[in-house]
Amino acid sequence: MDGENRKIDPRPGWDEYFMEIARVVASRSNCSRRQVAAVIVKDNHLLSSGYNGTPRGVRNCFDGGCPRCAGDMPSGKGLDECRCVHAEQNAICQAACHGVAVEGATIYITLSPCLTCAKLIINAGIREVVYGGDYSFLDTVREMLAEAGVRYRRFGAREDGTTVNGGESPRS
Repeated sequence: MDGENRKIDPRPGWDEYFMEIARVVASRSNCSRRQVAAVIVKDNHLLSSGYNGTPRGVRNCFDGGCPRCAGDMPSGKGLDECRCVHAEQNAICQAACHGVAVEGATIYITLSPCLTCAKLIINAGIREVVYGGDYSFLDTVREMLAEAGVRYRRFGAREDGTTVNGGESPRS
């Protein structure tokens, strides 16, 4: 086929596809403060997903299951009192619960990972983090991911900081 007869593929790119799935997964979050989700992917196949909220068998956050979230604690404060499990933690736990290996995978997260989640991502063998928005993406987290050889990038951003049309990464 010559260049004039080629049809443009109307489907979303892989990054856009998996980030959109993460956004839908986030809608299941039971956290009353923030809805976050993560999906773990390998070879363009979805392995696991998770969203933030209280653990299984614990009253949902929006039903008062987490006193910190129900209170007036400022964002980023009192996190050691929060009963909610982060989306990345839940996605990794779900994979483990079902015997799914995530080594070498990519995790798509609607918000950047915290320090605890970064440590879990590294130890789970996940090799790349693609995140939607920034939530306290500390330099410590960035440095630790880099030192461990885990690539990270903001969804839709090129290495030079410009945005790719449609959110597709040039590295996909």
